[in-house]
Amino acid sequence: MALDPDLPIRFSPMHRLQWEEAQQKDVILYPEGMVELNQSSAEILKLCDGSRNLEQIVTELEAKFAATGLKDDILGFLQVALQNGWIQQS
Repeated sequence: MALDPDLPIRFSPMHRLQWEEAQQKDVILYPEGMVELNQSSAEILKLCDGSRNLEQIVTELEAKFAATGLKDDILGFLQVALQNGWIQQS
């Protein structure tokens, strides 16, 4: 399954993204367990609210972190997130 760059991306309702105080990091919680996220991954997933597509997420993150050229890294992570069921597209 490939990410469609034109479709909005939303976090899966079967998972929960939250700050975990014990680990001092954001995590994805799901019935089978937990995935610890680095800061970059968490920032990407926080923007997956169903109102933004790939380009909008890239633009927002590049502006937030005063960086350019993040698209390939963001796309790569979102592909993994889609394959793991953490995000969805409609």
